[in-house]
Amino acid sequence: MIASLTGTVERVALDHAVISVGGVGLSFHATPQTLAALHEGREGSVQTHLAVKEDALTLYGFADRDEREVFEVLLGANGVGPRLALAVLAVHHPEAVRRAVAEEDEKALTRVPGIGPKMARKIIVDLAGRLVPTGERIPDAEEAAPAADAPAWHTDVVQAMAGLGWSEKEALRAVEATLTARPELDEARDVPALLRATLSDVGSAATVRAGR
Repeated sequence: MIASLTGTVERVALDHAVISVGGVGLSFHATPQTLAALHEGREGSVQTHLAVKEDALTLYGFADRDEREVFEVLLGANGVGPRLALAVLAVHHPEAVRRAVAEEDEKALTRVPGIGPKMARKIIVDLAGRLVPTGERIPDAEEAAPAADAPAWHTDVVQAMAGLGWSEKEALRAVEATLTARPELDEARDVPALLRATLSDVGSAATVRAGR
């Protein structure tokens, strides 16, 4: 099993990256937050999980062991596959996921594309006692590490969110809401920054609704 990767970062895209280890380029999927800390041409390191299917081997990368641990626990819920587990971590910090499960916060979980009320309840029931909050502070979106430059613009952000499970209509609506609230992002034309901010806003909306 491939547990981690350390080497030169060859490529960073909106939904995956490639790290060269011993002359072999290994591609892995990751959240925008994890990808934001990687820079092409520099050394990078990620924790990994290898998903094995009959017709494919897919590698997933994580910023640290904590993120990978929550991902693997999520896979223990009936109906949750790697793509959906990664979408959960794209919307919520690992500690926020623990809180949502421990506090039975279905609304927070349903902010993740592909998770409806029934699935949210199933996740909470299946993972009861397995995701316990640690008391870790959840960082604000502004504290996220800066990302590598990206040449494209709004369309790439919408497509990246669609790859995580949102419909293009939902993704476009979320992006427009974020740009309205944060016009400086429109001026900066930084695709990774806009993607992180939009995902953060989606997660924050869940927290606000749950508190009502």
